[in-house]
Amino acid sequence: STVLLSFGVPPATASPSVHAAEVFTTAASAGSHAVNRNVNWKLFAPNPLQQDIAVQVRAEISTTDGGTRTTGWYDLSAQDGRAIDGNLLPSHTQQNELRRAWDFFVATHDDDNRPVGLRGALSETYLRRITVLRLDRADAAGPDGAVARVQIRSRTTQVPPPEWSGEKISTTPVYRTLSWWSLPEDEARGGVG
Repeated sequence: STVLLSFGVPPATASPSVHAAEVFTTAASAGSHAVNRNVNWKLFAPNPLQQDIAVQVRAEISTTDGGTRTTGWYDLSAQDGRAIDGNLLPSHTQQNELRRAWDFFVATHDDDNRPVGLRGALSETYLRRITVLRLDRADAAGPDGAVARVQIRSRTTQVPPPEWSGEKISTTPVYRTLSWWSLPEDEARGGVG
């Protein structure tokens, strides 16, 4: 801009002209680096999600005739995804409640699903209540039954790296299945204990 000003170009014209030239040269440089694969894309997302974790639940239903039946797996994470897809203002609960409950459980349990601290039982109760409320909303027990037990599992798949990275990973899902949890009587009726 100093050179333009020395040639008598008004400051109101010199400044935008220089800025436009900077924008063009920066974009051209960035494009050249991208074309020549000279960009470390991880700098733009230094800690991107490397895994897709889905939380699923199934229930054992006690029926009024004294029998039991087991539901199929309900993919609660997929339900959350559908609830926020296209929603300009999704709620914090829709986005994070289930994921944080699962993260809380994993942080307070070892690989054999045994609690490793004082908060282990709390995390189990929290996760169980969320899943029971979701099953109640889905009317999983139907008109003739009550949820007696729940079983929760996670399905973890690695997020495929971009083709240009050259990284090779397995995209085979890995399941972590918890044991069956019995429900307190008030939870079995759709309450939260």
